Amino acid sequence: MNTPGQGFEPASGDGPAPSEAGRAAQLRTAHEGLLQIRRFVNGPSGAGVPAPWELRLMPRAVALVLEAAGLPPSARDPQDPGGRRTRTGYRVGPSASGDGRVEVTWLGPAGGGAAEEEQERLTVCAAALEELGWVCLLYRGPRRRRFLEVEPPAAL
Repeated sequence: MNTPGQGFEPASGDGPAPSEAGRAAQLRTAHEGLLQIRRFVNGPSGAGVPAPWELRLMPRAVALVLEAAGLPPSARDPQDPGGRRTRTGYRVGPSASGDGRVEVTWLGPAGGGAAEEEQERLTVCAAALEELGWVCLLYRGPRRRRFLEVEPPAAL
């Protein structure tokens, strides 16, 4: 979502489905900006590792990488008080294990098959993130649902 005065906001998977109008161009610009900042501030490591701002805003940075990789974000119905999911895709949020990590899950509408495809789709998410220097570990959590734990490389 693009909030006036706040710039481009990548889809975390917890809001409504992103509006398609002009989003592809905004996403491309935001992703290219991420890579340029990395090249500028990371010295010899260049675009291969997260920049300092990404570490401060990890959920946002991880969501930007996933959306730029063409992966669909999950979505919730903004009119439903319970926040019923309307679309299958990734969800990025804080990790239950502590600071310095985020969690990526694969969620969708009840009965929509998200649980059956989560291992395959989270593996694709991990590949997109690892390509840009993030460290990803696939776990099985409560109710045997899988999730990715994402953290910066140890050298940062």
